[in-house]
Amino acid sequence: MDELRAFFSNHEDVTQLILYAAVITTLWFSETLVSAYGIKNKWKHTKVNSLFIFTALPIQLFLTSFIVYISVWANAHHWGLINFIPYHKNVWVYYISLFVLLDFCEYVYHVVMHKIDTLWKFHLVHHSDLHVDVSTTVREHPGETCVRTCCLMLWTFLLGPAIGVLILRQTFQSISNVSAHTEFRLSPRANKIIGFLFITPNLHHVHHHHELPYTDCNYGDVLSIWDRIFGTYTELDRDQTVFGIDTHMDENINGKFLNVIKVPFQKLERKKDHFKV
Repeated sequence: MDELRAFFSNHEDVTQLILYAAVITTLWFSETLVSAYGIKNKWKHTKVNSLFIFTALPIQLFLTSFIVYISVWANAHHWGLINFIPYHKNVWVYYISLFVLLDFCEYVYHVVMHKIDTLWKFHLVHHSDLHVDVSTTVREHPGETCVRTCCLMLWTFLLGPAIGVLILRQTFQSISNVSAHTEFRLSPRANKIIGFLFITPNLHHVHHHHELPYTDCNYGDVLSIWDRIFGTYTELDRDQTVFGIDTHMDENINGKFLNVIKVPFQKLERKKDHFKV
């Protein structure tokens, strides 16, 4: 037991992956018990999304080593905006401040992915899923994986978080992202209470609605406060929510892995502030 504990404490990356996989697997099986999608359709849908793991994971693991290096360098040289925050040497101030700042950076990243045409071509792969469930969490084009991880390098350089902060942040972010994409939704009362501060499945499902202005709302990663502050917060009833993206509703394209991978490299024209083949 001691050897097992020592292994996990010295291999945080492996621990994160195991935790991530365990949460997704548990929720996936739970969804099958209540889903009206049908086990055959759900399995077919999951197979397509799960293939993105094999393109994203190598990029994620490779670039994460640079994030660790930047974090170690920044802390060794007392570099980063965290050093200008009063009482930052207090552990509570240090962790909470960096957690909130990193979450704000992820909000900015998400907005940018929607607003810059070239980046949107990659991000729409995630939005093109016509049935949002827990497997949608891993539906990310490798091009976006690269951009997202490089942005985290930038946030780490600018803010100067320690490795412990990044691990804590990644744990909360993983749980939040997985739960936000699940088929389960909170009751209106629970959503009102929890959603006042955190992103819930109810709120994130609105973001996956196929038409504007809903696609450009509820950008929050873990916290919902940024959407409230910057006016990108909105709500939509479940029976009015239609998943997908209005320019890519063809199952023959977004329901096949190789077709989806090629979407960002096709010649696209703008329609309704999105792109259409």
